[in-house]
Amino acid sequence: MPKSKRDKKVSLTKIQKPGLEQKQHIIEEIHTWLDSYARVFVFSVENMRNTKLKDIRQHWKHSRFFFGKNKVMTLAFGKTSSDEYKDNSHKISKKLQGQTGVFFTNKTKNEVVKWFCNYSERDYARSGTVAIQKVTIEAGPLPAFSHSMEPQLRQLGLPTKLVRGVIHLTTDYKVCDLGDTLTPEQCRILKLFGHMMADFCIQLEAMWSNNGSFEVLDTSASDKSNRPTQVTVKAKQKSQDEDNVMFEAEDDVYSESCGMADEKN
Repeated sequence: MPKSKRDKKVSLTKIQKPGLEQKQHIIEEIHTWLDSYARVFVFSVENMRNTKLKDIRQHWKHSRFFFGKNKVMTLAFGKTSSDEYKDNSHKISKKLQGQTGVFFTNKTKNEVVKWFCNYSERDYARSGTVAIQKVTIEAGPLPAFSHSMEPQLRQLGLPTKLVRGVIHLTTDYKVCDLGDTLTPEQCRILKLFGHMMADFCIQLEAMWSNNGSFEVLDTSASDKSNRPTQVTVKAKQKSQDEDNVMFEAEDDVYSESCGMADEKN
């Protein structure tokens, strides 16, 4: 049966999509920050982590970080010298490519560059990350894992077996090679064994000053070159605190069972 032309879907919501008004508000905010701050840095983020970026915002709370659509920011700074808001501010727009943001501050160039060059936080790699190391897991017992996790480890591809309730890795297992694009399974294995391969860091691309000067920066150097290209990891051993908690729990269960037996007698 042909579809009736009168059969139309009508939305009952009154929510309107953000349009020109919101974009204009963003442009006005950027203009206000250009008037208020002495310098603007263009930066890119490697291995984005929202929680770590939030910590950086808190540390630099006297300054302003801004992530937005590059097209809208380009309109605010200006596309060419004829429509730029400040002298040479259109040069900022040329650096807004990909996942980039802008950082407004009154701190000096040396203070900003030194802090961000020294800042780097280790984190677990996510799917799609390029491996910067060859990682191998050493064969042997894995006491840090509960026996109930053995099927999960086998599902991830690890050659495991149970020996008296303890998971054993029968042979050395290669998780990834240098330069591999990590899969979700490989990332899960690296996280289970506590191996952090990713570095969250911010790279400064360029700097604009309120005197009209513009400078291209290069802060891409990191400590990756100091890392070994081949690593052998093993499961974490149970700490003494974990053993004490386990023994205390067993003692509590034993005392409760004895108390119940006394009540029956």
